[in-house]
Amino acid sequence: MKKILMIATGGTIASKNAGKGLSPVITPEELLSYVPEIAEKCAVETVSPFNLDSTNVYYKHWLALAEIIRANYEKYDGFVITHGTDTMAYTAAALSYLVQNSAKPVVLTGSQKSVCLRDTDARGNLFDAFSFCADEKAYGVRIVFDGKVILGTRAKKTRTRSYNAFSSIDFPEVAVVRDGAPVYYIEGEKPAQSPVFYRSLDPNVFVLKMIPGMRPDIFRYLAEHYDGVIIESFGSGGLPRYEDDEFFSLLQDFTARGKTVVVGTQVEREGSSLDKYEVGKRLFSCGNVLEARNMTLEATVSKLMWILAQTRQEQAIKRMFETPVERDLI
Repeated sequence: MKKILMIATGGTIASKNAGKGLSPVITPEELLSYVPEIAEKCAVETVSPFNLDSTNVYYKHWLALAEIIRANYEKYDGFVITHGTDTMAYTAAALSYLVQNSAKPVVLTGSQKSVCLRDTDARGNLFDAFSFCADEKAYGVRIVFDGKVILGTRAKKTRTRSYNAFSSIDFPEVAVVRDGAPVYYIEGEKPAQSPVFYRSLDPNVFVLKMIPGMRPDIFRYLAEHYDGVIIESFGSGGLPRYEDDEFFSLLQDFTARGKTVVVGTQVEREGSSLDKYEVGKRLFSCGNVLEARNMTLEATVSKLMWILAQTRQEQAIKRMFETPVERDLI
């Protein structure tokens, strides 16, 4: 029987209403008590490093989770992280970069309704997560939710209320869980080498979502406070010229300071294509400008944080960003 470490972090799945709105108060042991069938699948031990609404989860918590996995990697056959849905895709993406080449599964799950409610998706999601984590073919960072198994670098929360809250963006779901057993669409091969753990991120990354008529002088502020900027542009990608073409000149100033710009699109699917139009193609002449293509925003943010914590050398940043990790870039 597989030995799994459950890392409970809070979220709706562990929440009750104490009169001020839902907040996570349910212990991991209580969570497991609602799904006794899990004990037939695997042996579970628990740890709860924090108990938060996932709105409050950020890079420090991603690093803490990666450290728990690193410290316990040899003791367990897999890891199930219970997590709030609002930032789960960010955490899954970040762990995909912080815990690379893992032959053991790291599975994130949660729910849209508390486990203690009568009509809830929590119990099914918990059972599916442990069922997948205990499967011999499972490996790497995955989200298991509403019966779907999604790569950590490809997941996005696309619904706020429905049980099918997560979608796999521009890549198929790798499996589904039916009656407690995974059915694989994409099996892949378990890594043969040892896992690689990273212990640092650069949090000084900003996401700028373009709107028509935005003032370009925002780049002056960003240049003083951030090491990297991700621009969610329009359509295929690019920056507007407007009357004075100030966006272009300020972008040049930004990269001249040794800072990194990633340009993508705010369109959810099919990705950017900067070389299609002149407003995009000319950006490559600005220096350290990269293209997100069909990466999710969650993956783009956490990958840039990971890279900038490792190097500030322009060619190394470009090489690392353009090297696919867990199908983040295809």
